[in-house]
Amino acid sequence: MKLAVVGGGSTYTPELIDGFARLRETLPIEELVLVDPAEDRLRLVGGLARRIFARQGHSGIVTTTSDLDAGVAGADAVLLQLRVGGQAARAQDETWPLECGCVGQETTGAGGLAKALRTVPVVLDIAERVRRAAPDAWIIDFTNPVGIVTRALLQAGHKAVGLCNVAIGFQRKFASFLGVTPEQVHLDHVGLNHLTWERGVRIGGPEGEDVLPKLLAAHGDAIAGDLHLPRTLLDRLGVVPSYYLRYFYAHDEVVRELREKPSRAAEVAAIEAELLEMYGDETLDEKPELLSRRGGAYYSEAAVALASSLLRDTGDVQVVNTLNNGTLPFLPDDAVIEVPATVDASGTHPLPVAPLDPLYSGLIANVTAYEDLALTAAVHGGRDRVFKALLSHPLIGQHEYADALTDRLIAHNREHLAWI
Repeated sequence: MKLAVVGGGSTYTPELIDGFARLRETLPIEELVLVDPAEDRLRLVGGLARRIFARQGHSGIVTTTSDLDAGVAGADAVLLQLRVGGQAARAQDETWPLECGCVGQETTGAGGLAKALRTVPVVLDIAERVRRAAPDAWIIDFTNPVGIVTRALLQAGHKAVGLCNVAIGFQRKFASFLGVTPEQVHLDHVGLNHLTWERGVRIGGPEGEDVLPKLLAAHGDAIAGDLHLPRTLLDRLGVVPSYYLRYFYAHDEVVRELREKPSRAAEVAAIEAELLEMYGDETLDEKPELLSRRGGAYYSEAAVALASSLLRDTGDVQVVNTLNNGTLPFLPDDAVIEVPATVDASGTHPLPVAPLDPLYSGLIANVTAYEDLALTAAVHGGRDRVFKALLSHPLIGQHEYADALTDRLIAHNREHLAWI
């Protein structure tokens, strides 16, 4: 089995490598290719990857290349983890929206649109090259904004599934609170990427006992603290929203906080510099603890499980980003939703979803409409398309804000927008 990781020079990659090494019986990789144009980073990450494999007794071969076509040739699966423009572009995404009083974040609001505009054309080009070099390969997308990127891939006819670590993070957290194994926890997880709610937590499977009320009663303070939301809100809703719902439920508070502290991009850039120095230490043969501060917790477990299900036809249930196809009847079939699905060699098959309260379905429908307009802007370009996408976003919505944000977005991203 051959896997390729596009963006293999990312500081995230040792987290992925550690999972591949630990879970080698679940996903028996014979060849792992790390692909990245940044050869210096690739050399450091590739060296550590080989040492991690050796330490854990993995017999697979790790190779590195900056040649995309050669790297993905004959692959069974290709994982995408890109950041077009790097942390410098992310820092801009987190900064200029604040000038208009709007949240600055890399996947939500105006910053999220900027990332989509930079990313979608690059990912579609990569996917076309994968289709030529490895026509049977599955593309597993971890590149943000996952929902929009996955929708772009699927609309272009690629064999693609989107992946996020929010659900597996909740699964692990809830399992620790309940004193059970993660495999026993089934989430009633529903929504869009970075716009999801846990409506139920069942033990033993989709038909098991829903322990969410007990979980909130016993551990509501800790859960609310992790989300930076009031415990009273969780009690009133009776659900657990993803962390990203804070940008909607406490928008103005978040804007005030972001204006008063350094950006997350600055923090991550400092962590990355330290990590890369550590990766260059030839005695290091395990992922460093510092990597946990980089983000992406449990990414490796989620990636291994998804790749295994697709390539080994296991039929496991996993939370994925996939086509709606009637699962949420108030959305178009080609919308990409994030829900539990059975995953096998033929793809993803969403499980039935109970009707949603309008409090959730209304916001999901609004953001889906925005994502549709965002994808159109990313594929076809044009100032008016960017403006319409921003105007449609529930965190923006006012024409003066949308106009000002459009100007700022274009000004900060000219080098990445082919239509300028």
